[in-house]
Amino acid sequence: MTGFDASPYAALSAVMFFIGVGGVILRRNPLIMLMSIELMFNAANLALVAFSRAWVNNAGHVFVFLVVTVAAAEAAIALAIVVALFRRSTNVDVDEVARLRG
Repeated sequence: MTGFDASPYAALSAVMFFIGVGGVILRRNPLIMLMSIELMFNAANLALVAFSRAWVNNAGHVFVFLVVTVAAAEAAIALAIVVALFRRSTNVDVDEVARLRG
């Protein structure tokens, strides 16, 4: 053990994650929801790196690269959907996504 204390990082990660959950649940704007999902991904990455450092192995770093890859793909696809929604109407609500059907 290196004597690394991961508890402050775990607490910060939990706070970040719950702020992201609150943003997804409470806000109806798709851009705010995407930013909240990205905040949750970053909170998970922070926890993975902190625990990987505390337990002196590199498995957490590998998972962080996987999460970053998934987050990049999610951002590209979701932003394309949001742009398609904004082109159809000026007032965009998440509940109006059914308009994209054929």
